[in-house]
Formats: sequence, C-alpha cells, structure tokens
Amino acid sequence: MLERLQKIISAAGITSRRASEELIVNGQVTVNGVVVTELGSKADPETDLIAVNGKPLRISEQRLYILLNKPTGYITALKDERGRRLVTELLKDVPERVYPVGRLDYNTEGLLLLTNDGEWANRLMHPRHEVEKEYHVRVRGKVMDQQLKRMADGVELEDGKTAPAVVELIKSGEQNDWISVTIHEGRNRQVRRMCEAVSLSVVRLKRIRYGTLSLGSIRDGQYRYLTDAEVQELSGLPPKTASSRGVKAGEGRSHEKQQRAHIPKSPGSAAGGDSQRGVKNSEGRGHAGTGQGRKPSTTKTEGSRRMPKKS
Repeated sequence: MLERLQKIISAAGITSRRASEELIVNGQVTVNGVVVTELGSKADPETDLIAVNGKPLRISEQRLYILLNKPTGYITALKDERGRRLVTELLKDVPERVYPVGRLDYNTEGLLLLTNDGEWANRLMHPRHEVEKEYHVRVRGKVMDQQLKRMADGVELEDGKTAPAVVELIKSGEQNDWISVTIHEGRNRQVRRMCEAVSLSVVRLKRIRYGTLSLGSIRDGQYRYLTDAEVQELSGLPPKTASSRGVKAGEGRSHEKQQRAHIPKSPGSAAGGDSQRGVKNSEGRGHAGTGQGRKPSTTKTEGSRRMPKKS
C-alpha cells in the first residue's frame, strides 16, 4: 500500500514527521536506491527498499511510549557533535529505538515523552491540538503582578507574539520566587524567552505536566512506560487499538539506572532535591502512573496570584 514517505519514516520510529521531511529534503532518503527529495513522494513499505542515510528502514513491531524525568545536563537529541550526554543514554534497557516528543533544553529538566510512534508524536506536537505544557520556574528576585500579567496576555518575541498563557506566583522567598507557566505552544526556549521579555532572570526551569500527564514522584533520570489509557487519552483518541499494535504498556513502574522499580506515590515532590525552595505542585493535577488521566483541576495554592490567559 502506497503511503507518503515522511509518514513511513516517522512510523518506523526514526524521528518525528517534521524531522522526516527534513531528511527527505536534505537528500538523506533513498527508495530502491534512488534519492528522493520531493515531499509528498509515496512508497510501499512492504515492497520498496527504503533507506535513511544508507541504512535500510526497519519498521518496528512494538510501539513504545515513555515518560522520563529528564535531569539537567542532557541534550534532547539522538546525537550531538559536541559530545554532550543524550537523554537516550538514560534508557539503556528500552528494547527499541525511541526519540523525544518535542524537546527540553540542556539546562531544563522535567517531564519528557519519548516514543517510536511517529504518528502519535506528530499528533501531540501539532499546534492545532494545543496540548498544554506546565512549567515551574524559579526566578531571581521578586515577581511583580504586572510581569505576570504581561506573560499571561502574551509577549512579543523575535518570532511573534506568544499565545495567552496561565501564569501564577506559587511560592515567594527572600531571594527567589517560583512561578507556574502553562502554555500550549512549542517554540524553542519559549518559557525562558517569555521570562526574559519581562525582565525575569530564570534560575531553574522544570516541566511538571504534559497534557494529562504529570511527573508524580519519579526521580531525576527515571522513566516509566505509559499505560494504554494514558497513550490514547493524551492523543485525544478513543481507547481501542493500542494493545493490538503491540504497545509496550507499563504498570506505572519507573526505572532507575540500576533498573530497580520505583512506584510513584504522589505528585507532591515534582521539584524534589531543592531543599532551599521546594516547588509546590499544583493541587488536583492528574497523577502520573495511575492511568486515570484526570484533567487538571483549577485548585490553586493558597495565597497565590494567578493570571489566567485571555480567551
């Protein structure tokens, strides 16, 4: 059956649909020995010999969906010319090659999804689906209400004005404040740039939620497999074909480097390890690992200042 070449490549778990298009345009893909550079070209994955960078494409039989608590000091990529550590190095026991859904910067930590299901990844990253991402940000000094309001209303960046966001103060300290920023866009370094635009200096940045999934108590460098229900709910699909496609479904277990199982207990320590200014998790968020995928609650920390996004 003929399919678009970029769809075949992303479905094979090589990379996302967008990155697959770049591979084609850059002349890195061949079909039956012929270089193909035109987007929209079609091939039959069952009868045609498709290769990427000279390596034959292998269609993965098993779909994997992983939630990783990315530490700082790792790059969200499959290779790095500067020799920095890759997030995939934390997944040595994963049986199939997976790639990140979107990215977190080298100095940003927190919830990162990885998969070998290109269509699923493309659905999550496509702007029209507006999947929410929530970050906890420690900023130097005191945050003013006007700064929160500007970020919530949208700020002008080099690549255009940001969409309305939900921004709130969640903890105030003597030298640093913590704010929560919820966005649905996926621009490069967006939260950092939004903070810079209103003269806030970021000290620490951690993603604690992606759609209906939150970190829970998964420690830095740990990961777990998503359940079938989580996979389907996050992508907005009815819970049907996951198991029949060979999904690797977790039982809510996460893995340390020594592969010792760790069962998430509660989402109460999303910023674990910061004894000076521990981040307070937003109450009522969906629990990672439960498979229930509860939608985020509007319950907020007492005394917090919340700037809702404009409709």
